[in-house]
Amino acid sequence: MEQNNRRVGTVSRGIRCPIIREGDDLATIVSESVIEAASSEGFELRDRDVISITESIVARAQGNYASVDDIADDVRAKLGGGTVGVIFPILSRNRFAICLRGIAKGAKKVVLMLSYPSDEVGNELVSLDKIDEAGVNPYSDVLTLEHYRELFGVNKHEFTGVDYVEYYGNLIRECGAEAEIIFANQPKAILSYADHILTCDIHTRARTKRILLANGAKVVCGLDDILNAPVNGSGCNESYGLLGSNKSTEDKVKLFPRDCKPLVLDIQSKILKATGKHVEVMVYGDGAFKDPKGKIWELADPVVSPAYTDGLIGTPNELKLKYLADNDFKDLSGDALREAISASIKAKKDNLVGNMASQGTTPRQLTDLIGSLCDLTSGSGDKGTPVVLVQGYFDNYTNS
Repeated sequence: MEQNNRRVGTVSRGIRCPIIREGDDLATIVSESVIEAASSEGFELRDRDVISITESIVARAQGNYASVDDIADDVRAKLGGGTVGVIFPILSRNRFAICLRGIAKGAKKVVLMLSYPSDEVGNELVSLDKIDEAGVNPYSDVLTLEHYRELFGVNKHEFTGVDYVEYYGNLIRECGAEAEIIFANQPKAILSYADHILTCDIHTRARTKRILLANGAKVVCGLDDILNAPVNGSGCNESYGLLGSNKSTEDKVKLFPRDCKPLVLDIQSKILKATGKHVEVMVYGDGAFKDPKGKIWELADPVVSPAYTDGLIGTPNELKLKYLADNDFKDLSGDALREAISASIKAKKDNLVGNMASQGTTPRQLTDLIGSLCDLTSGSGDKGTPVVLVQGYFDNYTNS
């Protein structure tokens, strides 16, 4: 067998682009930026390369924004404008604070119920060790603000230095609403305080809504039900509402992008026409990975990828090289080992579910894996690379 001479596998490159503004032809900008990067850096595009575009520039090009007052009007219309129970928000100045301003402006009183010891994506209010020391059962105990302070005092977020309990309470009051804060993890606990409920959890929202309605809530909305249609001519997201939104200014949020499938197909078509290569294209938001120190799950968007070309449907179908080396071919080495492993890869079935030689490979959607890679590559700051080109992702040990 001819020796495999390639020494590089998957490569992820951040692609610099112009600053995107509302109304820009994003498909043309992205396609040209990738082609120009390949020319300037001396690499070639290949079939099955993946071009990934961060959701923020898609929403910006779409002009998908809404104001605090738009949020307030929708909350008032859907939840009555009186006392609103707001439950399970994440602790984030970027993700939730502006939304909370709109919610508070659309209500007379907000009963804010925070999950503890951490929010849905892992931001800690208080450590598990302190919970244990206090003898509190977070699965069943409901704490008032006074009791929480008595037990735990002031706890500032490790990375932001913000006491979110104080911050959210002050924000509600500054917007003209009365604020009451409690701490609980059972959705129905809020029903002792309010029967018009806005649930702000992301990935557990369907269960939370079901429990609230089954236990007597009069009106239940999720963040996905707020701004799921235009208000006062605002942007919207029909599928996710306010979920996936980010702070744009002190009075405006950028919503998750809408209807992105035509964009990814257009980019795919433009690259094929310009280079003859059939690439895959996706829009990505937050990746899905956990910071072991801060304990934060990154995934605050409702999905990693709201749109992608059909070649990105599915999960990896891979064999674990170290399993083959340590088990099936443990008595081989050198060229014989390489040839045996290569033959196994070439002979693998299309579906390896249940095969011991595939155990330990990552059983996640391709778009979740690639989106996480792209999120880490592009970052969220000043790199200026809102497009990421991933090459070699679908290669394996046998590709030369």
